[in-house]
Amino acid sequence: QVQLVESGGGWVQPGDSLRLSCAASGRTFSTYTVGWFRQAPGKERDFVAAIRRSGGNTDTSFDGSVKGRFTISRDSANNMWSLQMNSLKPEDTAVYYCAAVWWVAGPEPPRAEYEYDYWGQGTQVTVSS
Repeated sequence: QVQLVESGGGWVQPGDSLRLSCAASGRTFSTYTVGWFRQAPGKERDFVAAIRRSGGNTDTSFDGSVKGRFTISRDSANNMWSLQMNSLKPEDTAVYYCAAVWWVAGPEPPRAEYEYDYWGQGTQVTVSS
């Protein structure tokens, strides 16, 4: 069984940066797909970004609303993944979730929730002046 725990959320002002972390336990992922999703109040949960690694190849995918502002990476030593969020906007306010799955084939890391097997509990990000 895999457990995912998000951290790093908080309140920031527009234009600020924030780094979210997703710590995995119960299994070491050498091949993995990890995604970040977010859910704003009264809205459905949406895809944010994902990273996929198999062998020596790593690829990423981003929602258009965050492309160029957010990056996703892995800290292999600590079995953690990070979502670096820059130039934050009020519309980025949401609960952010990380999700993981062993492997999903395709031209890019998956964007659909149903592709992921494991989910964290979420961390709140609020962007407001």
